[in-house]
Amino acid sequence: GTLNALTPTLAKALADALTSAETSSRVVILTGSSRAFCSGANLQGDGDSNLQNSDAGSALDHAYNPLMLTIRNLNIPLITAISGPAAGIGASIAMAGDIVIAGQNSYFLEAFCHIGLVPDGGATWMLVQNVGRVRAAELALLGEKLSAQQAFDWGMITRVVEDAAVMSTAQEYAKRLAKGPTHALGLTRKLLWAAGDASFETQLAAESSAQSAAGRHPHFAEGVAAFLEKRKANFD
Repeated sequence: GTLNALTPTLAKALADALTSAETSSRVVILTGSSRAFCSGANLQGDGDSNLQNSDAGSALDHAYNPLMLTIRNLNIPLITAISGPAAGIGASIAMAGDIVIAGQNSYFLEAFCHIGLVPDGGATWMLVQNVGRVRAAELALLGEKLSAQQAFDWGMITRVVEDAAVMSTAQEYAKRLAKGPTHALGLTRKLLWAAGDASFETQLAAESSAQSAAGRHPHFAEGVAAFLEKRKANFD
């Protein structure tokens, strides 16, 4: 089987599902199956789903890159829950979580060098941000599996857990985030994404703008009231 291989059609559907979820949910968990998070773009199959028969760059422009931008611009926190391989574009999607939970037998694989392509879905940017250029080069130029534990040690993921506990752990985090001040959490995740591109001055200005927006939201008033009343805040 293709172990949750991604096609342009599926990428578009996923982007639509995320956009829809952020209007009705306070947090999203993105996961694959118990056997694989995502094995990358489909190299088999016909027509639309077959990377061999199409311009790989065109598929990025029209489907995969818009999906990654949808993820980056989400207004609510995103948890990725990884079992088995997260390869190719699948590794990019997995890395793009705000909270990344991985089973101990899962792994990341930048497999592109084995078929004569380059890492995509923002992998080069995220890897350099997350682990630095030299480790990014090791992953991308050699195309070797990176175990969940090593990814954790390198600072790429939030937690490594028993394989059977991946979804329950993701749900625990989701419950915590869902009880939080959703508006402020959304602003925060966007600031963290923007920081990779911004100067210190630009980021200070972005924080100031976000803080003004957060300060006008009812969650702030509730948070302060709860603090003064020595009770738990209720961010409805």
